[in-house]
Amino acid sequence: MNRRVIGLRERRIDVAGAKLWTGSDSDPGCGPPLMLCPGGPGCCDYLGPMAGMVGDIAEAWRFEQRGCGRSDPDPPYDVETAVADLEAVRVGLRFDHWAIGGHSWGANLALAWTLAHPDRARAVVYVAGNGLQNDRSWSAAYHQALEERGERQPDYRTPPNMDVNEVGNRSWRRFIQQSDLWRRIAELDVPVLVVMAENDIRPDWPARQLAATLPNARFEVVKEAEHWIWSSPGPAAALRDVLRDFLSTLS
Repeated sequence: MNRRVIGLRERRIDVAGAKLWTGSDSDPGCGPPLMLCPGGPGCCDYLGPMAGMVGDIAEAWRFEQRGCGRSDPDPPYDVETAVADLEAVRVGLRFDHWAIGGHSWGANLALAWTLAHPDRARAVVYVAGNGLQNDRSWSAAYHQALEERGERQPDYRTPPNMDVNEVGNRSWRRFIQQSDLWRRIAELDVPVLVVMAENDIRPDWPARQLAATLPNARFEVVKEAEHWIWSSPGPAAALRDVLRDFLSTLS
């Protein structure tokens, strides 16, 4: 097993006048670079546990979108800006290629970056995303389950930025209306791991649809898991195994 650095390496990369936070606990060069994007939109980084599952076989970095956590609150907060910011961070970290992943809305952001830069993507790790949809029945099922069952939240270092949330969600609804979007997804010949949680209050049919359309996708369901899959020991161990098995093929 590769050696890992003890402690967090942090960078604040200047992108169009805004300094954007990124950090890694991995030993430089321990494996292919992997960037992880948190959800929301509007949340600070909470993906340390997920990065730690693979930090000895991938150089795992975490990202905070502008307006979130340690990144500057400098609009705009739309999808296109977030994608451009990620690309600037990749260049700033001097990675020719990277694998990119995310959780929840961060999974969608990772996919959006990959669609914009498929020649720079080694793979996509799509965890607990809600797919490319703005479906009323999906939303109704989600809100009913939220009211009936509730949902545990991670410990956020800083509160979510609701301005980023509002603008990001509105922008995402425009993004998925692109006339050629599903054609581009069907032509995206990049390895993609789609992981969903069995007990997520979000219906998983959009993610299944996405995985079925992608030409090189693997779909996994983690049993007994909630949306934050690593919040319980059994699901966390299962997620770790799936991530490591997938990423080991990139080394």
